[in-house]
Amino acid sequence: MEDRIERQLKKGALELIVLRLLAERPGYGYELLTELARRSGGVFVLREGTLYPILYRLEDDGLLKAGWSAGEGRGAPKKTYEITDAGRAALARGQALWREFSAAVSGLLLGEEEEG
Repeated sequence: MEDRIERQLKKGALELIVLRLLAERPGYGYELLTELARRSGGVFVLREGTLYPILYRLEDDGLLKAGWSAGEGRGAPKKTYEITDAGRAALARGQALWREFSAAVSGLLLGEEEEG
């Protein structure tokens, strides 16, 4: 059960996290994988097969736009993703929802009630 819960929690947060990283600066797939693992302290160590469908879905939804960067030296060009204005708006809505959701879950699971 523990593995299933962990997968579900990660799945629910990944799109927002990817939008957040790309709100800081454009990036490409491998770079995002590395940054996710580093900044999460190893909690979000993903395979390419997990990340790329998320990127494609966000692009299809108009939240990201993709382009090609020229390869450095003899390097191959890389598909780079950049957040759109619609993506920034979705991220802001998602962050507000996350704050509300995480406070409610913390209250229910950990007995923490929000004062206010």
